[in-house]
Amino acid sequence: MTTFKQYIPFGALACAILLLLAPLAARAEPITLFLAGDSTIAAKRPSTRPETGWGEALQGWFDPSAVTVDNHARNGRSTRTFIEEGRWQAIVDALSPGDYVFIQFGHNDGSEEKLDRYTPPADYRSNLARFVADVRQHQAHPVLMTPVMRRRFDERGSFFDTHGPYPGLVRELAREQAVPLLDMHRDSGALLLELGAQGSKPLFLILPAGEWPNYPEGLDDNTHFSPQGAKVMAAIVTREIREALPALAHQLRDTPAAD
Repeated sequence: MTTFKQYIPFGALACAILLLLAPLAARAEPITLFLAGDSTIAAKRPSTRPETGWGEALQGWFDPSAVTVDNHARNGRSTRTFIEEGRWQAIVDALSPGDYVFIQFGHNDGSEEKLDRYTPPADYRSNLARFVADVRQHQAHPVLMTPVMRRRFDERGSFFDTHGPYPGLVRELAREQAVPLLDMHRDSGALLLELGAQGSKPLFLILPAGEWPNYPEGLDDNTHFSPQGAKVMAAIVTREIREALPALAHQLRDTPAAD
Protein backbone atom coordinates (compact mmCIF):
# COMPACT_ATOMS: atom_id res chain seq x y z
CA MET A 1 0.00 0.00 0.00
CA THR A 2 1.32 3.44 -0.94
CA THR A 3 1.63 5.75 2.03
CA PHE A 4 1.87 9.52 2.43
CA LYS A 5 5.49 9.15 3.60
CA GLN A 6 6.45 7.46 0.34
CA TYR A 7 5.55 10.62 -1.58
CA ILE A 8 7.00 13.21 0.81
CA PRO A 9 10.44 12.77 2.41
CA PHE A 10 10.47 13.21 6.19
CA GLY A 11 12.51 16.44 6.04
CA ALA A 12 10.11 18.02 3.58
CA LEU A 13 7.15 16.88 5.67
CA ALA A 14 8.66 18.49 8.79
CA CYS A 15 9.23 21.75 6.89
CA ALA A 16 5.65 21.74 5.61
CA ILE A 17 4.31 21.27 9.13
CA LEU A 18 6.47 24.10 10.44
CA LEU A 19 5.25 26.40 7.68
CA LEU A 20 1.66 25.61 8.56
CA LEU A 21 2.27 26.26 12.24
CA ALA A 22 4.35 29.42 11.78
CA PRO A 23 1.39 31.83 11.51
CA LEU A 24 -0.09 30.36 14.67
CA ALA A 25 3.22 30.82 16.50
CA ALA A 26 3.44 34.39 15.25
CA ARG A 27 -0.03 35.16 16.62
CA ALA A 28 0.74 33.63 19.99
CA GLU A 29 3.06 36.49 20.98
CA PRO A 30 1.95 40.12 20.70
CA ILE A 31 3.72 42.68 18.56
CA THR A 32 5.58 45.25 20.64
CA LEU A 33 5.13 48.90 19.72
CA PHE A 34 8.08 50.78 21.24
CA LEU A 35 7.86 54.53 21.83
CA ALA A 36 11.07 56.57 21.71
CA GLY A 37 10.76 60.25 22.51
CA ASP A 38 10.40 63.06 25.00
CA SER A 39 8.02 64.42 27.62
CA THR A 40 5.13 64.85 25.21
CA ILE A 41 4.95 61.03 25.04
CA ALA A 42 6.38 59.86 28.36
CA ALA A 43 4.64 58.25 31.32
CA LYS A 44 4.64 60.62 34.27
CA ARG A 45 5.56 60.39 37.94
CA PRO A 46 2.88 60.98 40.59
CA SER A 47 4.70 64.17 41.57
CA THR A 48 3.98 65.76 38.17
CA ARG A 49 0.32 64.81 37.71
CA PRO A 50 -1.97 65.82 36.05
CA GLU A 51 0.76 66.10 33.34
CA THR A 52 0.19 63.21 30.93
CA GLY A 53 2.06 61.96 27.86
CA TRP A 54 0.10 60.84 24.83
CA GLY A 55 1.98 57.53 24.97
CA GLU A 56 0.08 56.71 28.14
CA ALA A 57 -3.19 56.81 26.23
CA LEU A 58 -2.09 54.71 23.25
CA GLN A 59 -2.39 51.20 24.73
CA GLY A 60 -6.14 51.69 25.13
CA TRP A 61 -6.46 51.63 21.35
CA PHE A 62 -4.95 48.12 21.12
CA ASP A 63 -5.80 44.77 22.60
CA PRO A 64 -2.63 44.07 24.65
CA SER A 65 -2.78 40.42 23.64
CA ALA A 66 -2.13 41.58 20.06
CA VAL A 67 -0.09 44.79 20.44
CA THR A 68 1.81 45.81 23.57
CA VAL A 69 2.89 49.45 23.86
CA ASP A 70 6.31 49.76 25.53
CA ASN A 71 6.88 53.42 26.36
CA HIS A 72 10.59 54.33 26.63
CA ALA A 73 10.07 58.08 26.22
CA ARG A 74 11.42 60.33 28.98
CA ASN A 75 11.06 63.98 29.91
CA GLY A 76 13.79 66.29 28.67
CA ARG A 77 15.38 63.89 26.20
CA SER A 78 16.68 64.75 22.76
CA THR A 79 17.94 62.31 20.14
CA ARG A 80 21.45 62.91 21.46
CA THR A 81 20.75 62.32 25.15
CA PHE A 82 18.48 59.37 24.38
CA ILE A 83 21.51 57.72 22.76
CA GLU A 84 24.05 58.86 25.35
CA GLU A 85 22.02 57.49 28.26
CA GLY A 86 21.64 54.06 26.65
CA ARG A 87 17.89 54.42 26.23
CA TRP A 88 18.02 53.80 22.49
CA GLN A 89 20.19 50.71 22.91
CA ALA A 90 17.67 49.32 25.39
CA ILE A 91 15.03 49.41 22.66
CA VAL A 92 17.36 47.89 20.06
CA ASP A 93 18.28 45.04 22.43
CA ALA A 94 14.60 44.24 22.99
CA LEU A 95 13.51 44.25 19.33
CA SER A 96 12.01 41.22 17.62
CA PRO A 97 11.20 40.92 13.92
CA GLY A 98 7.86 42.55 13.16
CA ASP A 99 7.91 44.99 16.07
CA TYR A 100 7.34 48.71 15.56
CA VAL A 101 9.34 51.66 16.87
CA PHE A 102 7.65 55.08 16.86
CA ILE A 103 10.30 57.82 16.99
CA GLN A 104 9.32 61.37 17.95
CA PHE A 105 11.89 63.94 19.01
CA GLY A 106 12.45 67.64 18.39
CA HIS A 107 11.24 69.61 21.39
CA ASN A 108 14.52 69.28 23.24
CA ASP A 109 16.82 68.89 20.24
CA GLY A 110 15.87 72.41 19.20
CA SER A 111 16.34 74.02 22.65
CA GLU A 112 19.48 76.02 21.90
CA GLU A 113 19.44 77.63 25.33
CA LYS A 114 19.64 74.21 27.05
CA LEU A 115 23.08 72.87 26.23
CA ASP A 116 22.49 69.66 28.18
CA ARG A 117 20.04 68.51 25.48
CA TYR A 118 20.44 70.71 22.39
CA THR A 119 21.20 68.82 19.18
CA PRO A 120 22.10 70.79 16.03
CA PRO A 121 19.87 70.07 13.04
CA ALA A 122 22.49 68.07 11.13
CA ASP A 123 23.16 65.83 14.15
CA TYR A 124 19.43 65.46 14.77
CA ARG A 125 18.97 64.15 11.24
CA SER A 126 21.95 61.80 11.58
CA ASN A 127 20.58 60.41 14.84
CA LEU A 128 17.19 59.76 13.27
CA ALA A 129 18.88 58.01 10.34
CA ARG A 130 20.75 55.82 12.82
CA PHE A 131 17.48 54.93 14.55
CA VAL A 132 15.93 53.90 11.25
CA ALA A 133 18.94 51.76 10.28
CA ASP A 134 19.10 50.04 13.68
CA VAL A 135 15.42 49.10 13.63
CA ARG A 136 15.56 47.79 10.08
CA GLN A 137 18.65 45.74 10.89
CA HIS A 138 16.48 43.83 13.36
CA GLN A 139 13.72 43.27 10.77
CA ALA A 140 11.40 45.58 12.67
CA HIS A 141 9.48 48.65 11.46
CA PRO A 142 10.76 52.19 12.10
CA VAL A 143 8.11 54.92 12.08
CA LEU A 144 9.18 58.57 12.10
CA MET A 145 7.05 61.24 13.74
CA THR A 146 7.30 64.99 13.59
CA PRO A 147 7.13 66.72 17.00
CA VAL A 148 3.72 67.74 18.27
CA MET A 149 2.97 71.44 18.26
CA ARG A 150 3.38 73.67 21.26
CA ARG A 151 0.43 75.91 22.04
CA ARG A 152 1.69 79.34 21.02
CA PHE A 153 -0.58 82.30 20.26
CA ASP A 154 0.62 85.91 20.10
CA GLU A 155 -1.14 88.91 21.67
CA ARG A 156 -3.44 89.14 18.62
CA GLY A 157 -4.44 85.51 18.94
CA SER A 158 -2.42 84.40 15.91
CA PHE A 159 -0.88 80.95 16.13
CA PHE A 160 2.85 80.46 15.51
CA ASP A 161 5.27 77.53 15.41
CA THR A 162 8.45 77.16 17.50
CA HIS A 163 10.10 74.07 16.02
CA GLY A 164 12.20 75.67 13.30
CA PRO A 165 13.80 73.26 10.80
CA TYR A 166 13.30 70.09 12.83
CA PRO A 167 9.90 68.89 11.50
CA GLY A 168 11.08 69.45 7.93
CA LEU A 169 14.15 67.30 8.55
CA VAL A 170 11.95 64.43 9.71
CA ARG A 171 9.76 64.68 6.63
CA GLU A 172 12.80 64.83 4.36
CA LEU A 173 14.39 61.75 5.91
CA ALA A 174 11.12 59.82 5.76
CA ARG A 175 10.83 60.56 2.02
CA GLU A 176 14.45 59.71 1.25
CA GLN A 177 14.48 56.42 3.13
CA ALA A 178 10.86 55.39 2.49
CA VAL A 179 10.00 55.36 6.19
CA PRO A 180 6.35 55.70 7.25
CA LEU A 181 5.69 59.17 8.64
CA LEU A 182 3.13 60.23 11.25
CA ASP A 183 3.00 64.00 10.83
CA MET A 184 1.95 65.09 14.32
CA HIS A 185 3.36 68.58 13.74
CA ARG A 186 0.93 69.10 10.86
CA ASP A 187 -2.14 67.50 12.41
CA SER A 188 -1.78 68.74 15.98
CA GLY A 189 -1.09 72.21 14.57
CA ALA A 190 -4.26 72.05 12.50
CA LEU A 191 -6.23 71.13 15.61
CA LEU A 192 -4.81 74.06 17.60
CA LEU A 193 -5.69 76.42 14.79
CA GLU A 194 -9.21 75.03 14.67
CA LEU A 195 -9.72 75.32 18.44
CA GLY A 196 -8.07 78.73 18.77
CA ALA A 197 -6.34 80.35 21.71
CA GLN A 198 -9.11 79.71 24.22
CA GLY A 199 -10.48 76.41 22.94
CA SER A 200 -7.06 74.75 22.97
CA LYS A 201 -6.32 75.52 26.64
CA PRO A 202 -7.93 72.35 28.10
CA LEU A 203 -5.48 70.19 26.13
CA PHE A 204 -2.47 71.58 27.97
CA LEU A 205 -1.21 71.89 31.53
CA ILE A 206 -2.85 75.23 32.23
CA LEU A 207 -3.89 75.01 35.86
CA PRO A 208 -5.46 77.54 38.22
CA ALA A 209 -3.86 78.18 41.61
CA GLY A 210 -5.08 76.10 44.53
CA GLU A 211 -6.61 73.18 42.61
CA TRP A 212 -3.71 70.74 42.24
CA PRO A 213 -1.43 69.75 45.15
CA ASN A 214 1.56 69.37 42.81
CA TYR A 215 1.08 72.93 41.54
CA PRO A 216 -0.37 75.00 44.39
CA GLU A 217 0.47 78.25 42.60
CA GLY A 218 -1.03 77.07 39.33
CA LEU A 219 0.77 76.50 36.04
CA ASP A 220 0.82 77.92 32.52
CA ASP A 221 2.50 75.12 30.54
CA ASN A 222 1.76 75.19 26.82
CA THR A 223 3.99 72.24 25.90
CA HIS A 224 2.83 69.37 28.11
CA PHE A 225 -0.58 67.78 28.01
CA SER A 226 -3.47 67.46 30.39
CA PRO A 227 -5.09 64.00 30.58
CA GLN A 228 -7.65 65.23 28.05
CA GLY A 229 -4.93 66.55 25.75
CA ALA A 230 -3.00 63.28 25.90
CA LYS A 231 -6.10 61.35 24.83
CA VAL A 232 -6.75 63.77 21.98
CA MET A 233 -3.15 63.48 20.75
CA ALA A 234 -3.25 59.67 20.98
CA ALA A 235 -6.42 59.73 18.88
CA ILE A 236 -4.56 61.79 16.26
CA VAL A 237 -1.78 59.17 16.32
CA THR A 238 -4.31 56.41 15.64
CA ARG A 239 -5.82 58.38 12.78
CA GLU A 240 -2.38 58.67 11.21
CA ILE A 241 -1.70 54.98 11.82
CA ARG A 242 -4.82 54.19 9.78
CA GLU A 243 -3.44 56.31 6.93
CA ALA A 244 0.22 55.26 6.98
CA LEU A 245 0.42 51.78 8.56
CA PRO A 246 -2.36 49.53 7.24
CA ALA A 247 -1.00 46.33 8.80
CA LEU A 248 -0.85 47.89 12.27
CA ALA A 249 -4.13 49.74 11.70
CA HIS A 250 -5.81 46.35 11.40
CA GLN A 251 -5.12 45.89 15.13
CA LEU A 252 -6.68 49.20 16.21
CA ARG A 253 -9.91 49.24 18.15
CA ASP A 254 -12.73 51.46 16.89
CA THR A 255 -12.67 53.33 20.20
CA PRO A 256 -10.19 53.17 23.07
CA ALA A 257 -10.80 50.87 26.02
CA ALA A 258 -12.06 52.59 29.14
CA ASP A 259 -9.42 53.58 31.68
